[in-house]
Amino acid sequence: MTLLHAQARLRDAATGELLGGAELASRVSEVAKALADLPPGVLFLRTGLDLPSVLRYLGALEAGRAVALLDAAQDRDVLDDLVERFRPAAVLGIEEEPPAGYSAEWVREDAEGVAPHPDLAVLLPTSGSTGNPKFVRLSRSALLANADAIAEVLGITADEVAPTSLPLHYSYGMSVLNSHLRVGATVLIEGSGVVARPFWDAVTQYGATSLAGVPYHYEMLRRLRFDPAKYPTLRTLTQAGGKLRTELVTEFNDKMRAVGGQMFVMYGQTEAAPRMATVPSDRLADKIGSAGPALPGGQFSIRDEDGNELAGAGVVGEVVYRGPNVMMGYAESEAELALGDETGGALITGDLGYLDEDGFLYITGRLKRIGKVFGNRVSLDDLEQIVKGFGAAAAVPAGDKVVVWLDGADKDTCKQAAKLLSETLHMHVTGFDVRQADGFPQLASGKIDYRSLEARV
Repeated sequence: MTLLHAQARLRDAATGELLGGAELASRVSEVAKALADLPPGVLFLRTGLDLPSVLRYLGALEAGRAVALLDAAQDRDVLDDLVERFRPAAVLGIEEEPPAGYSAEWVREDAEGVAPHPDLAVLLPTSGSTGNPKFVRLSRSALLANADAIAEVLGITADEVAPTSLPLHYSYGMSVLNSHLRVGATVLIEGSGVVARPFWDAVTQYGATSLAGVPYHYEMLRRLRFDPAKYPTLRTLTQAGGKLRTELVTEFNDKMRAVGGQMFVMYGQTEAAPRMATVPSDRLADKIGSAGPALPGGQFSIRDEDGNELAGAGVVGEVVYRGPNVMMGYAESEAELALGDETGGALITGDLGYLDEDGFLYITGRLKRIGKVFGNRVSLDDLEQIVKGFGAAAAVPAGDKVVVWLDGADKDTCKQAAKLLSETLHMHVTGFDVRQADGFPQLASGKIDYRSLEARV
C-alpha cells in the first residue's frame, strides 16, 4: 500500500508550481532512489513547510527508509544528542557544520548501522523541543490506517485543497498531509502561518477548502475577527492539539454553519499516528466539550489506577485506546529502531476522562498535570477551566502553590480569578498566584510550552 494516490497534488504557494500525477510520482521517485543508496539506518529530516521537505518525506516512504521528522529550528545541542544516540544514515535539510563522523553533506561515514525494523516508517519526537526527546515509532500500516479513517470521518475527497497550517514534524500537521494525499486531494504548501497575511492570500488565490488548527490558532483567529464569509471556498475547520474552550467551539461552529460550512473537533496523540476520535460536525452543538467517538477501527475504554476496566457511562478514569494506528513503541537509542511492535495496538493515553451513553469521549485532565496547594493535590487543567471566563489561561506548579497566567488580563482581573479559584476549591487565596500574560510561549505544535512557563516561576 502507498500513501501517494495517483491523483494527489502538491501546490507550492511560494512559486505557484503544481505537481501532480506522473510528474509528482517522478519527482518522488528521484528522491527515493537517492535515499535508497544511503548507508543503513534511520534518516533524519529537518522539515520546513516547503516543497523540498515534503518531497523528501514522500521519497523516504517510497524508498522504505524509516525517517525521523525534526523541527528545522531545533536547538543544535538537541540535534547533536539525537545524532549521537541514533547514528542516522544522513541528516537531510540542513546546512550547518556536521559533527565528527559525517561528511560535509551530513552522510554518516561509517557504513555499519542498525537496520530499522522493516515495518517502521516514521519517527516523531515526543512533545517539546528541549531536553532529550525520545521517538515514537510509527509503522507504515499505522500511518495508512489513520489516514484512511480520518479521510472517512471528515469526508475528504479528491476535490479538497488543504493548506499546511501546521508543521510537518508535528503529528497533526503530518496527519493532514497524509490524509489528503491518500485520497488524491491537493495539499497547498504555505509556510508563513495562520496569523500571517500571505497565508490567507494563498487560501484565497488557490481556493483552500479546509483549515486545521490547534487551540492557540483559534484564540488568535478570534482576536483577528476571523470571518469565513470572506473565504468562499473555505468550508471545513478542524481542531485538535488540546482542548479548545467550549465558548470558542460554539463560536466557530456557529460561524461555519452560518455560511454552510462545518467544524470538526478531534482528539489524538502522537502515539496514535496521531488521531483517535472526531466529533461529527452535525453532533458538535449537542456534544460540546466532547472529543467524540473513536475513529473507525478504534475503541476506547476507561480503567482505574490499578489497570482494571471501568464500565458505565460517566465513570472517570484513565483513557485507553485500541486501534490499528497505535505506535509500535518508543525508541531512545539506535538499537531500539530494530524492535517490532511492543504495544499490541493498545495505547495507555495518560489522559483522564469518561464515556457518555453514546460512546462519546470527554477528557477531564492529565494524570501528570498535577500541582499542590498547601499540600493538596489539584489538577492544573481544572484550574485553567475554572478561570476560562477571564480568558485563555495556563497553570503550572510552583512549590506549595500554583501560578496561573491569564492572557491579556489586568491586575484587577487577576485578583478576581484568584478569588474564584480560592472559593471554588475552598483553599486560601494565597495559594493561587495569578499573573498577567501577553500570550504564552508556544511549542512548534502550537501547544503551550509549559516548561518555559515553569522556568519563569
